[in-house]
Amino acid sequence: MMRFLRSAYVIARRDFAATVLSKTFIFFLLGPLFPLLLGGLFGGIGARVASQTERPSIAVAMPHADFDSLSKARNRLAEAIGEPAVVRLIHVPQQPGEDPARLLESGKVHARAVLSGRIDDARLTGNVREGDATVRQVRMFLDEAQAPPLASTRLSISRTTSSSEGALAPQRALTAQVGQMLLFFLTILLAGMILSQLIEEKSNKIIEVIAAAVPIDALFVGKLFAMLAASVAGIVVWLSAGALLINFVLEGGVRTLPPPAVGWPAFLTLGVVYFAMNYLLLGAVFLTIGAQASTVREVQTLSMPVTFAQVVFFGFASTAIGSPDSGEAVAAAIFPLSSPMTMLARAAERPDLMTHAAAIVWQVLWVTLILRLGAHLFRKTVLKSGPRSRGFRLFGRA
Repeated sequence: MMRFLRSAYVIARRDFAATVLSKTFIFFLLGPLFPLLLGGLFGGIGARVASQTERPSIAVAMPHADFDSLSKARNRLAEAIGEPAVVRLIHVPQQPGEDPARLLESGKVHARAVLSGRIDDARLTGNVREGDATVRQVRMFLDEAQAPPLASTRLSISRTTSSSEGALAPQRALTAQVGQMLLFFLTILLAGMILSQLIEEKSNKIIEVIAAAVPIDALFVGKLFAMLAASVAGIVVWLSAGALLINFVLEGGVRTLPPPAVGWPAFLTLGVVYFAMNYLLLGAVFLTIGAQASTVREVQTLSMPVTFAQVVFFGFASTAIGSPDSGEAVAAAIFPLSSPMTMLARAAERPDLMTHAAAIVWQVLWVTLILRLGAHLFRKTVLKSGPRSRGFRLFGRA
């Protein structure tokens, strides 16, 4: 046992140093920066375009007095529910006898419809129909513009609690969703490093030299934990940079994010633990696949079903968000390949910690089982060389 642990430590130290101390690791750390920059750039452009295209504009072909009354009614609604949710009103000089449909077709105004007539007998012409949100808002503007002005109602506000469960539930669900997505994408992104390194060593025959000096099981476990340590180092750098960026960009920094139910220290600790469990489960599968393949094309072919299966597991774990005590959530927490993502979402929504202790013990049992199975398959295939069997050659010739 001591020889196994010592050999696994030597392999892990060798692979960790070769990965982290290389020049390519710097580019690996900078890798997620480019998708984030592009996503933020195109997301901002898309949000600006959507805000201008989704919010309709109404051209008002009425006298100035009627338009002013409608604008005041519109501004009061915008103060209540927010500016982006309210239609825009554009004043158009009223021309006697001008057809509103012809005004829209001429292209003189960029609006969805034209509101014409008088404020007590108005007509809406354009790409609208009864029951639309635009029609309901315009009808509200007309009703409020004709109503007599009311005195401002006095409303006293008493703040008795800093937060409530009803207010925190949607925020915690958002934290659960973000944490679950980060766990999924980081595992998928970082587990692929094992395949590339293993294929390189197999092609250079280095792995056969290493296998002659250490047990194959120790080689398997050492490589897996080395990549886990390198991944954790990369995640620490990314999280530190992200926290600093949030502190600079947002007023209040990380404290403005929705707080998880177990608190930020316990949530981050559980996030690291569940990432390790998820990485070991998926990494053992990828490492076993890498032992079966000898070329990059074979690795891509064999790893594709595992990646798609992980997407299914992610969807299965997502059913726990919002209802962590439901039957689907319990089943997702018991199933080993979706358990880490499910339990991380539960940590954001439920404050109980004993459930996580039981889940971690359950996941450790499955990690041990999958590591033993993966090491067994790894031992059978990593040193397999020479020509293929006669039956396979006949099948290939056929």
